[in-house]
Amino acid sequence: MRYSRWAPLYDEIRADFGYPFDREEEAARTLERLLPPAARERPWERLKTRLRGREAIVVGLGPGAGPPPIWRLPPSSPGPAVVAADGATRTCLEAGVVPSVVVTDLDGPVSSEVEANGRGALVVVHAHGDNVRALEQWVPQFPGELVGSWAGPPRPALVNPGGFTDGDRAAYLAEEAGARRVLLWGFDLESVEETEPRAQELKRRKLRWAARALSELADQGRVPLAFWRRDGSFAQVGSSARSTR
Repeated sequence: MRYSRWAPLYDEIRADFGYPFDREEEAARTLERLLPPAARERPWERLKTRLRGREAIVVGLGPGAGPPPIWRLPPSSPGPAVVAADGATRTCLEAGVVPSVVVTDLDGPVSSEVEANGRGALVVVHAHGDNVRALEQWVPQFPGELVGSWAGPPRPALVNPGGFTDGDRAAYLAEEAGARRVLLWGFDLESVEETEPRAQELKRRKLRWAARALSELADQGRVPLAFWRRDGSFAQVGSSARSTR
């Protein structure tokens, strides 16, 4: 989805959470400084090389989901591309699946993402106002191909495909990079594992926005978007993501 379509929704998200945009800009500048020169060049072209014309399986961390059962999909050429959202990278690696792309804001098991990067995954590192220290710690440790992203207008070295959380951002990225269909595996937009009441409420708010972001992508995007259920069925994402589960 083009930034001009995504920006109004993100303005609503920032207003809801009180995210100051100057901190987003600080994080973007930090990421640009930390990225190696090759990672600042042709970000979209490199992403499209990985995803264009392929079925993109965006993998989340829904309870009990495990790795995606790629063998259930009909054979295709080119074959499907796995796009792991943050902590789902570890799930994929433990199952012997190296993602084509990893999307992360560095708040999960980052060592698994570094490992995947060293084994050939392109890692899309997202900068936001709360992860400057994580950027400084982890970006220099990635040994492989990187792309940088942030929440504001696209910059020469940074992309903004849209999306709020790592999972829905990965779906937006796959759509913009030319995937022919986006399947959401291991997505649970209702369950909250946090036990502290304030953390629970914050997580629920984020999930509500993630659901709305996916609904917007389904309605305005150019490719089919569907939840891939554990029983093997598919549920198209429509104007209400909640009703498709």
